[in-house]
Parts: sequence; C-alpha cells; structure tokens
Amino acid sequence: QVQLVESGGGLVQAGDSLRLFCAASGRTFSSYAMGWFRQAPGKEREFVAAISWSGSSTTYADSVKGRSTISRDNAKNTVYLQRNKLRPTDAAVYYCAGSDTRYYATDGGDYDSWGQGTQVTVSS
Repeated sequence: QVQLVESGGGLVQAGDSLRLFCAASGRTFSSYAMGWFRQAPGKEREFVAAISWSGSSTTYADSVKGRSTISRDNAKNTVYLQRNKLRPTDAAVYYCAGSDTRYYATDGGDYDSWGQGTQVTVSS
C-alpha cells in the first residue's frame, strides 16, 4: 500500500476554482491507479474522478465532468484534481485513493489505500 495525504481544500465561493493535491509515499506509486472520491454530510461516498497508473486514461463522474481535471506526476508522487466552476453541491470531504490491482476504477471497493481527506466548502 501507499500512504496518501490530501491537501488544497478550503472555503471558496460558488464559481471559483480549487486544486486538490494528493501526495503519496512509497516507491511503487507509479504502478497505482488513483482516484478521487467525496463525501458530503449525510450522504454516501461518491466517485469523482480516476486516472490510470500511466496517466493516459481518465474518467469522471457525470456530476463533475467538464468542470474537473485529474492528473498525476509520477516523478513527484502526486496526483491532482483541478475543480472549476464550483457549486455549493460540490462541498464535501474529498478523498484520494490508490489501487495497485486495477488499470483505473470508479468503485471505491477496488481501492486499497485511502487518505484522510481534505474539506472543500463552497459558499453561495
């Protein structure tokens, strides 16, 4: 497993942008598919975006498609999530996750490493 630490969350206004970071420790990061998930109060955790180990393939939830970009820098052991045109409904704790068994995955059950999360709050 890799250890994951998220950062970059904060309080923003609707329409603003935010870039989330996920720093990974471990020499095998480049072999991990990575994903971002989020969980709002009283709601289940939901998939946001995923990227393959090479970075050549990405996928997004319909709710964020067109407003988000996931990317990674394997040399820096970091994965990023750029969120644009944020809405109050985007407010949640955002979690970074890693999987060494999938090319990429949208199901949280396919991930075996998780960070502690970073809070994103969007004011209207």
